[in-house]
Amino acid sequence: MAAVAALALAASACGGTADRASTSADQGPGKPGGTYTVALTEPNHLTPGQTTDSYAIQVIQGLFDTPVTLDPKDGHVLPLAASSVESADQKVWTIKLRPDGIFHNGEKVTAQSFADAWNAAAYGPNGWESNYYFAQIDGYADLNPAEGQQPKANKLSGLKVVDDTTLQVTLTAPFSQFPMMLAFTAFAPLPKAAFTDAKGFDAHPIGNGPFQMVGDWVHNQKIALKKSTAYAGSRKAMADGVTFKIFTSKDTAFTELQAGNVDIMTTVPAARAPEAKHAFADRYSVRPSGTMDYLGLPLWDKRFQNPDLRRALSMAIDRPGVTQAIYNGVFKPADSVVAPMIPGHRDQACGEACTYDPAKAKALFDQAGGFTGPLELYFSNSDPTYEQWMTSVANQLKQNLGIQDISFKKMASADLGPILNKRQGTGPYRQNWVIDYPSMQNYLDGLYNPDNRMGWTSKEFDALVAQGNAAKDPKDGLAAYQKAEDVALKEMPLIPLWNWQDQSAWSTKVGHVLIDPYVTGLHLDEVTVNR
Repeated sequence: MAAVAALALAASACGGTADRASTSADQGPGKPGGTYTVALTEPNHLTPGQTTDSYAIQVIQGLFDTPVTLDPKDGHVLPLAASSVESADQKVWTIKLRPDGIFHNGEKVTAQSFADAWNAAAYGPNGWESNYYFAQIDGYADLNPAEGQQPKANKLSGLKVVDDTTLQVTLTAPFSQFPMMLAFTAFAPLPKAAFTDAKGFDAHPIGNGPFQMVGDWVHNQKIALKKSTAYAGSRKAMADGVTFKIFTSKDTAFTELQAGNVDIMTTVPAARAPEAKHAFADRYSVRPSGTMDYLGLPLWDKRFQNPDLRRALSMAIDRPGVTQAIYNGVFKPADSVVAPMIPGHRDQACGEACTYDPAKAKALFDQAGGFTGPLELYFSNSDPTYEQWMTSVANQLKQNLGIQDISFKKMASADLGPILNKRQGTGPYRQNWVIDYPSMQNYLDGLYNPDNRMGWTSKEFDALVAQGNAAKDPKDGLAAYQKAEDVALKEMPLIPLWNWQDQSAWSTKVGHVLIDPYVTGLHLDEVTVNR
């Protein structure tokens, strides 16, 4: 039996650890109380299943408890809203919930609360971003028919509410990493209010986590939370409250941190690394990260359909030059689809295709027939370095391949996401991936699933991912996942660029700052306030 309570399904092979602040506040247990502020970019939604946005997830993880969480030290599975997750065959799973779970409005958290939330996310017509995370559950296909057809059902047949504290989940095939997936915020429960006033709920979500909302989300300004006095889970908050201050520019947010107007910034712009290290000293941290940047390609445009042309674009990009010039060498050039901290990562998996070689790139580009017409590059305006590296890439494509007509499509992150998800972009785009759980499968299935932004399909790739998913032990699936990665790198619908290294800084006002590289980001509940 694979039991979460016994930590049987651990991702213990993960490298890297989370980094805790070594401030004076860490010398003891810390005093409860007080409030603090965190810099944030505007999220797109605050309803768990409606978003996969990393900015939204930072808030949601304070408002909601998912069935399990991951240990910030090594990524293994720990119980949270659930007391255990068990399976005899890795296809039928039994989730036992804590009996004391309660939503912030007093409603009891039950197995039905989870089933309702998962069904809403999995139901295709709802258009929720996390939809595909439920594709492993039996009945998903009936909720997501082919275009032009109507769904055959509105509930997953693989979900069975046994009683208030027991949810049975039947998957379409054995999947050893299912418990790890349950740590993702899309698997949080929802109260009845989420379905009676969806818009109002998104502005003022009612969760089951250590913090609850104070007023509504004030768009582009702030999101305020306070400690939930009714919370009985394992993540009891130390502080009385936290306010997320929303910025359109991370440079502006960093300036506010320096001025003392913000207490914590979890993603200091890499270009400000030397400045942050000097100004914050032991209150500045750099950690291994699972976050990756890619250049996505719209394969529905016939100009991008030749894999040789896609590889030529990749070989024309000077990754070491960009990461040094723009990110001060903090970010690392990508040599794989997955980050080095992930079990199964292979050095130089991408090989020649991710190695800067202008001459070979031009020869391959010409051999593929070249490129005609304008080239538009899409990216968000949430960080000035995005435009800087896009400018650098544009110059390299001009110089190395002779593509001269290049322009930018820069917009807010919340606006760009829907365009890319609906495949409405007309050119290459910045694709970022923040891990939901530390597994190769999360990258492969998340980035290259049948609904992927690139419009890429490969039966061979899908079969290999399915083979890895069905392995009895997570470690046994790595060989199949690696073969699937090889297929993706050979076809190159998505060009790996660089691996982030998470940089954070915080004021003297706070202590016990724990940044998690695996699932939650900043542990809001652990932060203490010096008073």
